[in-house]
Amino acid sequence: MIANTRYLFPLISLALFSFTSFAQLDTTVLKNFVPVFRHQLFHDEVIKEQKNILDYDGKGDGQLTVSTNDEINYLLTYAAKWKVASILYNIEKDSTLADQKKVFYIRRTATLLYNLVKNWKAKLASPMNLPAVLEAYEDCINLDERGKNVEGYFEKLPYEIANQVFLSNAFENNSGYKSIKDLLVKKYCGLHPEQVFRVLTNNPDVPFADSLIKAVSKKYPELLYDYAQAGNKLGYIINNIKDDPFVMAVARMARNRSGRLYYPFLGNIINGKLSFEAIDSVRDDSIGYYRLLVKTRMDYMSRAINKDTAYGFRELGKMLETKATDVFINTINGLHEVDDPNVRFKIIQPLTAEELYYLAVYTDGIIYTSSFVNGVYPLMMKRINNRGDSLLLNIKFDKYRKFIKMDAGYNTLSDFLSSFPRHEDATTLMRAFVSGLESSGSLEDGVDVADSYASITESMKPVANEMLKNVKINYERNKAANNKRGTVMYDLLYKLFLSADTSTKIDLSKEFGIPPIYNVPFKLLANDSGRVIMEVFFYGDKDGQNIFEGFKRMFSPVIWRIDNSNPEWIAITSLKGKPVTIFANKPLPEELGEDEKAQKDLMEYLEKNKLNPTVTIHRGHSYYAESTISQMFPSSKIVFLGSCGGYHLIDDILKKAPDAHIIASKQIGKTAINRPFFDLLMETVRNGKDIDWIPFWQDLEKRVKVEGFEDYIPPYKNLGALFIKAYKIAMGGTEDVEK
Repeated sequence: MIANTRYLFPLISLALFSFTSFAQLDTTVLKNFVPVFRHQLFHDEVIKEQKNILDYDGKGDGQLTVSTNDEINYLLTYAAKWKVASILYNIEKDSTLADQKKVFYIRRTATLLYNLVKNWKAKLASPMNLPAVLEAYEDCINLDERGKNVEGYFEKLPYEIANQVFLSNAFENNSGYKSIKDLLVKKYCGLHPEQVFRVLTNNPDVPFADSLIKAVSKKYPELLYDYAQAGNKLGYIINNIKDDPFVMAVARMARNRSGRLYYPFLGNIINGKLSFEAIDSVRDDSIGYYRLLVKTRMDYMSRAINKDTAYGFRELGKMLETKATDVFINTINGLHEVDDPNVRFKIIQPLTAEELYYLAVYTDGIIYTSSFVNGVYPLMMKRINNRGDSLLLNIKFDKYRKFIKMDAGYNTLSDFLSSFPRHEDATTLMRAFVSGLESSGSLEDGVDVADSYASITESMKPVANEMLKNVKINYERNKAANNKRGTVMYDLLYKLFLSADTSTKIDLSKEFGIPPIYNVPFKLLANDSGRVIMEVFFYGDKDGQNIFEGFKRMFSPVIWRIDNSNPEWIAITSLKGKPVTIFANKPLPEELGEDEKAQKDLMEYLEKNKLNPTVTIHRGHSYYAESTISQMFPSSKIVFLGSCGGYHLIDDILKKAPDAHIIASKQIGKTAINRPFFDLLMETVRNGKDIDWIPFWQDLEKRVKVEGFEDYIPPYKNLGALFIKAYKIAMGGTEDVEK
């Protein structure tokens, strides 16, 4: 397709070559030519499509203008007018053609032009190739009328030109027609290997189907898996390939109802290090299966050091996250009110230090503070004989930035670094922590470094000072190497770190071009009618239902009116001060999906009535956060999601609402903190005041009477979110793609 710029310039060159081949057409003869009366109607069909070609640019001036180059526009217009006229003239003047055949070619010329415009509009073809298409079309007519096979001619053409000529259907009776159709499939798949399986679904009978499948299967194993499961002819073909171990292994997984449990081990299955039978032996043992995942991850990391990325590497990470969360972390999180550690942490007792390490790093943003500090971390250090350096060596420093960031956030970093027998090794680790970020495949490592600094500067000032110095060194290194990505990342980190000390008065809005981070003006929260709309998401589990009842009791009937008339949501409206309306779905039973339906119906109501919330509040466990994010409005300026410290959740919030100020918590939200926050937020807004986060947070701290307030992060200290915002602006709005 023309969207692939690798093929654009050869096509333009071919197009310009074609211009010169007919640039000397005798236009006087063509102007004066009148077809026989019985053919006039068919010529009119072509003339109609000719006009559509010339009108494609929307100007209606009889010129085809699609380039900034006047000469190219002239030649394109010339082709549309006179090359088409020449094709018709030559058809009519060919005394060897029967009358019926002439009509056939004339009508197919109209089809050719019609499809050209259609595909131009769909961005499936380029107007720049019009001359080459017309030239190829006429050449094929000349071959076809003499009974020659046109397959060899098509073989030499680029896909786009060959496809446009083929779509005219002028050669449906040619002896090469079936072979050309197969040839076009091969040409297209060569340009778009990611589309091979989709194309073969519609063309399973091509003689080279097996070869194409084997050629792309290792690059797109997920697609191979999905299509091997299909109960169609392509699925049959995939499952009957017997000479490719890779395809055979994936097909075997796809045939098994538990195939996804095998997939993370694909790399070791292919190289013979692991059998299906070995996986079967632990598949139904949650601890044994998790252990095999960790063992395989460590093996894959050893291979990755040698630049050998195992098949299934990414899927292994996803499965580790799933099993770590569902089997272990949700269990110990759910027992957070149990005082006896022998009961609460019983499930993790059999795990090794490495297995505990992966529990932690794969549940960032989900694991509670108490689960990490009182359970996973101390047990991990005990299992490794209090040697953090040995642990990192064992896991080949896999995801170590994530772990350091978590250590910093949970105030265990000092303890971890002190477990290194040699102080210089700990110093080297922290130097590496901030180095080489420009080579990372995504922003996640940079976000982890940014998020860690605020915690480190509060508890380990000398380490923070070294981080700042090393960030500056890395900035200079990337600048000298003319590495734009690295220069941007380290410049942002340096200024973000300086801004963590509010006394520096660094204006991040001015530095990075991002919206103000220290305040949210009231005017940005109010809609055109001056009303502030808030939305609160509740979920229908037992905790959600209890929290909802407490939430309603927050609103004094002297100041607020609660409308409970709708069966799916409530609307709370201010009676005094500025107009504020808070919509909250009722936490209807989740077992029946009623809470989800209530949220959906409320969203539709708000959208239909143009009530765009500027404040979004999540009231539910962290595992519901993704659902809230997916439904929140882009208009959100303040977002409270409780436990949402993970990179992916913050990134998802900012993709949905780029200007959002995010209030995050490192652990489960506490009603004794959430309620004062909501009280202060709603009263500030109801009184029409701007939200100034620093005094707001100081006031909130005075109102909170329980431990845990330090786990709540105000927007101006959410350095990870600020890093993402600033990076995307600095890089022109581009998104980072994970490798």
